[in-house]
Amino acid sequence: MKTMARAIFLLAAIPSLASAEGARISLREAVNLALERSHMVKAAFHEQKAGEHAHSASRSRYFPSLYLEETFSASNSPTRVFMMKLDEGRFSQNDFLISNLNNPATHTDFRTSVSIEQPLFDPVIAKGAAVAEKEQEARGLAYERQREDVAFLVFSDYLEVQKAKAFQAIADQAVEDALEQLRLAKTRSEKGVGLKADELRARTYLSETEQRRITAENDVTVARMRLALATGGEAGVELDTAEDVTAGHISGDAKTLVGMSSAKRLDLKELEARREQAESVVAQATANFWPKIYAGAAYQMNDKDTPFGRENDAWQAGATFKWELFDGMRRWNDRQRANAELRAVSERLEQYRKEVTFQVSEALLRRAEAGKRLEVARHAFLDAEEGMRLTAARFKNSLALMVEMLDAQTALKNARANLVQSESDYALATARVWHAAGILLEEVLK
Repeated sequence: MKTMARAIFLLAAIPSLASAEGARISLREAVNLALERSHMVKAAFHEQKAGEHAHSASRSRYFPSLYLEETFSASNSPTRVFMMKLDEGRFSQNDFLISNLNNPATHTDFRTSVSIEQPLFDPVIAKGAAVAEKEQEARGLAYERQREDVAFLVFSDYLEVQKAKAFQAIADQAVEDALEQLRLAKTRSEKGVGLKADELRARTYLSETEQRRITAENDVTVARMRLALATGGEAGVELDTAEDVTAGHISGDAKTLVGMSSAKRLDLKELEARREQAESVVAQATANFWPKIYAGAAYQMNDKDTPFGRENDAWQAGATFKWELFDGMRRWNDRQRANAELRAVSERLEQYRKEVTFQVSEALLRRAEAGKRLEVARHAFLDAEEGMRLTAARFKNSLALMVEMLDAQTALKNARANLVQSESDYALATARVWHAAGILLEEVLK
C-alpha cells in the first residue's frame, strides 16, 4: 500500500514524466522518482524480501513436517516376500512350507504411508532462526542504505545539469560578446581608425567561442540524459532541472556529526548486524554438539495390486533421541571457523567505525575548503567585471588594443565559469557531509 501511494503521488505531481521527454523536475521530485524506479533500489528491495522469506523458512522448522509416500516393490527375496505378505494381510498356512519360505514366487506390494515428524528438542533450529533474523535485518539496512546512495547520485547529477546549463549560458554570452567585438572591429576598420588585424583577431575569437558553445550544448544534453538514467529512466531520455539547488545548512560541529553518523549511518548498522549474525552462527555451531529429540508417527496401507489400495493397514508412533558423539572433528572445526569469521567481522567493524569518523571529518574539511574557494571565486568575478568595464572604456576611447579587450572578456568568462563551478562544488560538498553523516535523505526530502 505504501509503495502504491508513493507511485500515485509521483504520477500526480509530475505527470509529464510519463509521456514527455525532457520534462522539468525539482530535486525532491527527482529523488522520489529515483527511489521508485531505480533498478538498484528495486534489487536491494527484493534482496530484503528474500531475507524475510529466509527468516520465515527457518522458523517453520519448529512446526511438524507431514509426508505422503507411495512405494511400489517387486521381489522374490524370501525375507522381502515374507514381510510384504504380512503387511498386506495375505499370509496363510501354506506360506510356512519350507519350499515356499525358501523359494517364494515373485510378489508385488504398493505401500502408502502418511507420516509426521515433530522436533521436541533441537537447539540448532533456534540458533538458525537467529542467524536468519540477523540476515533479514542486515538486508533491510542494505536496502535503506541503497536508497541513500541513489539519492546522493541524483543530487550529484542534478547539480551537473544545473552547472552544464550555467556553462551553456556563459558560452552563449561569450558568443554574443564576440559578435559585438567583431562588429566594433569592422566599424573601426571601415572608419580608418582600426586595424585589419583587429578584425581578424575578433573573427578568430568568435570561432573559438562558437566551438565552446557547441561543447557546452552537448554537455547539457549528456547531463540531462545522465539525470534521467539516475532516476530510473530509459537510456537516451532527457530530464531537466526545474530549480537551482544551492548549498544547504550544516547544523552541528564535527563531534556532533560524528556521533550522528554512528547512529544514522546505515552501512555501519548493517555491519553491526553482520557481526551479530556471526555471533549467532557461532551459537548455531555450538548447538550442533547438543542432542536432538524428535517425535514421529506414521500410518501405512499395503495392497498387492492397487496403488493407494488398502488390503491391510497399520500405524506406529514414537520418539527418537539422537546424540552425535563423534564426527571426525567436523563440528569442532565448524565452530572454530565460525569464531574466526566472527573475529574477522569484528575487526572490519572497528576499522569501518574509524573510516566513518574519517569520512565525516574529511567531508567537513572539504566543505570548508569549497566555501573558501567560493569566496575567492566571487571576489575574482567582481574584479574581472571591473576590469572588463575599465578595458571597455579605454577601448572606446582608443586607449586599449583589441587584444586587451578580448583578454578582458576571456578573463571575465573564466571568472564567471569558475564561480559556477565553485557554487556547484560547495553544494556537492554539503551533500557529501550529509551523506557521510547518514542524513542525506532527511535533508533532501524534508
